[in-house]
Formats: sequence, structure tokens, C-alpha cells
Amino acid sequence: MKRYVCTVCGYLYDPEKGDPDNRIKPGTAFEDIPPNWTCPVCGVGKEAFKLDE
Repeated sequence: MKRYVCTVCGYLYDPEKGDPDNRIKPGTAFEDIPPNWTCPVCGVGKEAFKLDE
């Protein structure tokens, strides 16, 4: 699964871990996260994330 990084703070969304603090279960692809989800570190929206290469 593809990982995505926040372009503002550098937070790495790893789908294998999910974001349990914000009810995103492990195994959830970034594309399947609800559109209103925000970075758990700095609070920006999904649009501020890019594919981690």
C-alpha cells in the first residue's frame, strides 16, 4: 500500500498502521480515508499530502 506524507509538517500516513486516534483502521488506503480527515499533527486537509516516494 502507498504511503503519503504531509507537505506541511512531514507526518507520514502509513496505511498498515492507519490513524487509530482518529478512527482510521489499520489497512485503510489513503484514498479510502474520509475527505474531512485532517493531519493528526498539524491539522491540514488531505489535499496537503503527497505520495511518499
